[in-house]
This record gives sequence, C-alpha cells and structure tokens, in this order.
Amino acid sequence: MGLLLGWAADVAFGDPRRFHPVAGFGSAAAALERRTYADSRAAGAVHVAVLVGGTVGLGVLAERARHPVVRAVLTAAATWTVLGGSSLAGHGAALATELDADDVTAARARIPSLCGRDPELLDVAGMARAGTESMAENTSDAVVAPLLWGAVAGIPGLLGYRAVNTLDAMIGYRNARYTRFGWAAARLDDVANWVPARVTVGLVAVAAPVVMSANPGWAALRAARRDGHRHPSPNAGPVEAAWAGALGVALGGLTVYRHGVEDRPRLGEGPPPDATDLRRAARLSRAVAGLAALLASAVAR
Repeated sequence: MGLLLGWAADVAFGDPRRFHPVAGFGSAAAALERRTYADSRAAGAVHVAVLVGGTVGLGVLAERARHPVVRAVLTAAATWTVLGGSSLAGHGAALATELDADDVTAARARIPSLCGRDPELLDVAGMARAGTESMAENTSDAVVAPLLWGAVAGIPGLLGYRAVNTLDAMIGYRNARYTRFGWAAARLDDVANWVPARVTVGLVAVAAPVVMSANPGWAALRAARRDGHRHPSPNAGPVEAAWAGALGVALGGLTVYRHGVEDRPRLGEGPPPDATDLRRAARLSRAVAGLAALLASAVAR
C-alpha cells in the first residue's frame, strides 16, 4: 500500500518543489567529497560506503515502526521522495511541445532537466533524440528500479538505491577526476540496476501498444535482444533498444556530454525520433511506471 500511495503521490504532485531530500543528499555528498576525494578506487569506495551505509541506516530506523499504518505512510513518503517518473515524463512532453513550436531557446533550457548533454551543441533532432533516450534510461533508473528495490527491501531498499543512483550520476564518470574515484559508484549502480533494467524491457513490451499498434511488444523485445549489448552501459543498452523498438525509431549516434564525446551504436530500426516520437515516449514512460507500481506492490505482498 505504501508503494502504491508513493507512486500515486508522484503522479499527482511530481517531485517536491522545495527542500527535495535527494537534492539534500547530493549537497551532503558533494561536501563529503571535498574531504574524502583522492585519485584512487579505495577512496571512492569509502566515500560510497559512508553515504550509502548512512542512508540505508536511516531506512532501517524507519522500518522499526510497528504500526502498519505508520509503516505504510513512511513507505509512501520514501517512495514519493525517490521516484522521478512524473517529472521525467512531464519534461519530455514539454520538450516535444517546445520543439513543435520551434522554440529552440526554451527547449535548450529544458535539456538539463532531462540529461547531462550540452544543450548548446544540440540541434532540434539532437534534442529529440536526447529526450527520448533520457526518458528510456531514466524510467528504468528513476521509476522501475526504486519500486522494485522497495518491494524486496522496504524503506532501506528505496533510500539505499536512490543513494547509489545519485552517486553514480555525480561521480560515475570516466574522466580525469573520476575514473578511479567514481569506479565504486559506477559499478555498484550497474549491479543495482541489472535486474530492474531487464524487468523494464519486459514492461516496455507489455506497455508498447499505447504508442504503436503493429506488433510493438515483439519489436521491443527483438531490438533489446539484438542491439542492447552494443551499448557501453550493460543496463541502459537493453532499455534504450527496447524503447527504440516500441517506438519504431533508431537511437544512438554521436553524443556530446560535458565530460566528453561518445559515439553510441545504433539501436533499433527506423528514422531518428522527432517531437511526435518524444511525446509518444512520454506516454510510454507513464504506462511503464504504472505497470511497475502494480508489479512492485504484488512482489511486496
């Protein structure tokens, strides 16, 4: 019940607008990094252990509530805190509207809310692809994964997973500063997301008819199996490939991040996504989130 209530709160209200706990965790992690940083894997592992261990400890304390109503409320609050599905789909749909209106300035201003790519280097097609790929990966990372971790490990699973995923987003890069220090965060995130990413592929196949009528489920599964392993990420690859198959588009190509440039492999078959596909991706994201909430509540029972 707590998982379903938390998901419903995310649908109704989106992310908390002020004093977001995840933002507070990020600030604490950045402050700790100034003390723990060293160009070594050991230092990074200690950094991750302190932050994730402390967050899981808070979850364990919350789990000690004995009254079922109190536990349900605390679980709902934790779930709402860690989910980002409503805001993700909302930003994707808004980006589609801005691209349709040729409002490139507004679209570029919105890109940082969806992904870490440099908006000044993206044209209209690049922003449509960035938004589609971001909704695919983040529906798995910010919706399916936390719900599943909450189902199997309660509040400690919800909070611990979000800590791991946030640290990966902060330091899990292969650049001069974080290749070694961020190694533990990146590998732990890969492990935490391995099962949820595969579950997401299945949910995309089930939900695909909301965006395409001609065998979209099989197309999603086929694309994930054929193309998913080509992606440098073991988890983003299958998810983005399934999304491409469900939408009937091709993802991948030259991708410019603030930390460098990557040439991503082609995922799926068809034309590159446009604003219409971006809007369909937002509908698919919402459908997958709803299915994930039902699955998590069933597993938790």
